[in-house]
Amino acid sequence: MRRTRFRILSLMLLGLCLGLVGCPHTSIADINRDPGRFTNKDVTIAGRVSTSFGALGTGVFEVDDGTGRMWVYSQNFGVPSNGAKVAVTGRIEQGFSVGGRSFAIILKESERRH
Repeated sequence: MRRTRFRILSLMLLGLCLGLVGCPHTSIADINRDPGRFTNKDVTIAGRVSTSFGALGTGVFEVDDGTGRMWVYSQNFGVPSNGAKVAVTGRIEQGFSVGGRSFAIILKESERRH
């Protein structure tokens, strides 16, 4: 019984490690430092939601990864609440406007993991 638990726990830990390796995150500081390098490319950022607003499944939220902050435009995934941990994949765009507000650099979301 003890060996079975150990094997199951080991397999779960291995799966978690492989899952994290399979989705490398780009630091927000790197994107903000050289946004042209990332423009129109898919990247994944991860962190905590610091600000969010939206309605009817569309809106924007700001992710803080400890190195910087970045706004994320969500059209099909809803807007997470403040303080939520998220990993967001999408395309970096410059000069984006939504709801009468302009954002210099934004990640247009295509996938999210909580």
